[in-house]
Amino acid sequence: MMYTTMQLDGRPWSLLATEKGLCRVVMPNETLDDWIGWIGKVAPDAELEENEQALRQTGMMDWLESYFAGEKIAFTEGIPLDLMGTSFQQEVWKALGQVPYGEIRTYGDIAAAIGRPSAVRAVGAANGANPIPVLLPCHRIIGANRKLTGFRGGLEMKRRLLDIERIEGVADGGHARFEF
Repeated sequence: MMYTTMQLDGRPWSLLATEKGLCRVVMPNETLDDWIGWIGKVAPDAELEENEQALRQTGMMDWLESYFAGEKIAFTEGIPLDLMGTSFQQEVWKALGQVPYGEIRTYGDIAAAIGRPSAVRAVGAANGANPIPVLLPCHRIIGANRKLTGFRGGLEMKRRLLDIERIEGVADGGHARFEF
């Protein structure tokens, strides 16, 4: 498994990839050490190798640099992904990729979009397990009360990403993790 670290918005972000594609974006409040357990579960025989060139070739580094520069940039099918998760999680992650730049949805909206309207809490858990935040925009998912809620990168980071996209009308004061 390859990795590299880059500076975005004045903070370190790390990217992990397999030979198939990008598999994880590690946000500034996390470290590669935090994900040794995750790597052990999804790729128990993997060895970490620093390889900026390979990660740059995925297109994700350029995509993130453009995003943090304030460019209106949408999900792109051109970035190869190696998403490791359950089929339910992958359904949710696919739905996240369809939320347009500058728009928000609720957890209930995502549950309805995947045909499971009563699975709101499960959608929240899958959202929290999203391995590719920002590209698969879990930050655009808010509580039904229009408050910031649940984000692995923390609510301050979620607010920052919404501000980059100039998304308004989302109140602070939500719960940090999985309260809907």
